[in-house]
Amino acid sequence: RQPIFFGRGNYLFFLKRIHTYLVPCMDMIAYCLMPNHYHLLVRINDGDVSHAMQLLALSYTMAVNKQRDRVGALFQGAFRSRHVDRDEYLVHLSRYFHLNPVRAGLAEQPEEWEFSSYRDYLGLRAGRLPRSQIVLSQFSSANAYREFVESYVVSERDKIADML
Repeated sequence: RQPIFFGRGNYLFFLKRIHTYLVPCMDMIAYCLMPNHYHLLVRINDGDVSHAMQLLALSYTMAVNKQRDRVGALFQGAFRSRHVDRDEYLVHLSRYFHLNPVRAGLAEQPEEWEFSSYRDYLGLRAGRLPRSQIVLSQFSSANAYREFVESYVVSERDKIADML
């Protein structure tokens, strides 16, 4: 629950490390980097994903420790993964990722948050990382995806769960 990103440079460095360690063995579908955690929606292609994630975390931790003159672990516990077996689940996860900064009060609109793939989905940025077409193929246009994301209404149950 402590910060893992301390400034814009940390976010950008982490994205570069993703290119180095994860892109060779997986397709990045969507992502969102938050001050104290991150979400990655990936399609595994080849290689040892656990090892790639370990290298990503180690590389980033070593750089942050050096930059901030600190020692020890930066990430709490091992990464968690879930199998996405339905297109419906895929599009809902991407929406969840892209709305995370809004729900956390970091942005009023999801496209305001620089450190997610949402801008790429809308064509507002030509990023090289996300394979947005995997999700966007479920919609008639990028604008239809935008409407899907922005029309989400948080239920009272979700609000209570978020507070816990």
